[in-house]
Amino acid sequence: MRRDALGPWRAFLHDLDGELAEPTELHCLGGFVLAVQYGLPRPTGDLDYLAIVPRKQIEKVEEIAGRGSALARRHKLHVQYVGITTLPENHEDRLVDLLPGEFRRLRLKALDPYDLALSKLERNSPKDLEDIAFLAARARLEPQVLRQRYEQEMRPYLANEARHDLTLKLWLELRFPTANQS
Repeated sequence: MRRDALGPWRAFLHDLDGELAEPTELHCLGGFVLAVQYGLPRPTGDLDYLAIVPRKQIEKVEEIAGRGSALARRHKLHVQYVGITTLPENHEDRLVDLLPGEFRRLRLKALDPYDLALSKLERNSPKDLEDIAFLAARARLEPQVLRQRYEQEMRPYLANEARHDLTLKLWLELRFPTANQS
C-alpha cells in the first residue's frame, strides 16, 4: 500500500468517510488501485468500484461522492460504480485491504494483482495494455498464474472465448517473452 500515492484523494476519501453514517466497504479496481497500491504515476479522477457492502449504501455513496456531487465538484474527484465487467470467479476471496486503519467508516478493498490485470482483458484498450505492462513489472506477475486463473475462473464466463484467448496470448507474449506459451 502506498499512502504517499493518495495525493488529493486523501482529503476526498476522508470527507466521504465523514459523511457515512455506517461502515461501508468499496471493492475497488482500475487506475485508483494501480496508483495507490502499485505506484502508477498516471493520475486518475475517479475511483472505480464494482461492489459495495452493504449494497443499500450505493445510492448514499453516489449521492455523497459520485460524479456531479458537491464533494466531487469540490475535490474534482469522484467515485464511480462499474457494474459490467467479467472477473475471475473467486476474486472476492482474494480482495486486499487498501489503507487499513485510515478511515472510521470507509473501508477500501482492492482486487489482487492477477484479478486486477484480468479485469482489463475484455476492454483491452491501449491504456489497459500500458496498465498491464506496469502491473506485470511492479507486482512481478507470474505468467502461469495469470493463465491458470484466466482458464479456470474467467474463461467459462466469457461470451467470445477465442477473442479473449488471443488477447491473453498476446499479453503473455508481450509481457513475458521468455515464458513458455504452450
